[in-house]
Amino acid sequence: MAGNVRNVSLADHERITSSIREAETRTSGEIFAVIAGQSDDYFFVAGFFAGLWSLVFGFLLAIAAPWFELSPGVLTLAGAQGASFATALILLHLFPGLRMLLVPRSVAYRRASSNAVRQFLAHGVHATADRAGVLIFVSLAERYAEVVADANIDQKVPQEAWDEMVATLTRHAAAGDPGEGFVLAVKQAGALLAEHFPPVEGQENELDDRLIEL
Repeated sequence: MAGNVRNVSLADHERITSSIREAETRTSGEIFAVIAGQSDDYFFVAGFFAGLWSLVFGFLLAIAAPWFELSPGVLTLAGAQGASFATALILLHLFPGLRMLLVPRSVAYRRASSNAVRQFLAHGVHATADRAGVLIFVSLAERYAEVVADANIDQKVPQEAWDEMVATLTRHAAAGDPGEGFVLAVKQAGALLAEHFPPVEGQENELDDRLIEL
C-alpha cells in the first residue's frame, strides 16, 4: 500500500468533509471516500516481468552474436540473463517508482479494483441501514478510480452515471488535483442518492464523513 505521503491537502480534506456532510443532509444514503497512493507494492509483479525481459535479452543476445562474430556458450548466456535479472531486482528494490513501468495496465487495474472492494467491505459501506452506501475510490499510482455502490442504490442508477463520476475523478487526479475530483464526485453521488433515498428524520450518520488516505 501507499506510504505516509499526504496525497490531498488539509484544505481539500476539509472541503471533502463539508461536501459529504452537505450531500448527506438531502439523503438517507451514505457516502464514503478513500484515496490510495497505490494499491500494491508490485515488487513481485514487476520482478516477474523483469525475469521475462531477462529471458528475452538472452534470446536476442544468442541471435545477434553471430552477426558480431561471437559465439557465447550456454553458461555465458545464462550468466548474462542472471546478471540482468539480478540488476533489475536491485533497481526495483532501490527505486520503487520504476515498478509501475513494468506492470501491465490490466494487472494494475485489477489490483486497484480489488483494493476498492476491500475498502468497501472493511469500512462497512455494505452494511448501512438502507443498503445505499457509496464508496468513492481513487488509487493514484494506477491512475484508477472506481465507485462501488451497494445493492439498493446500484440497481436504481444507470451505469453511465457512475461512469461520469469515475471520469470526473480520473480527470482531476491526472491533473494533480484529486481533492477537487472528490468534491465534484461527492456532489454527483449526493444528487443520485437524494433522488432515490430522501432523508429520514432522526436517522443516524453511519459512516465517517471524511476522506481516508491509505
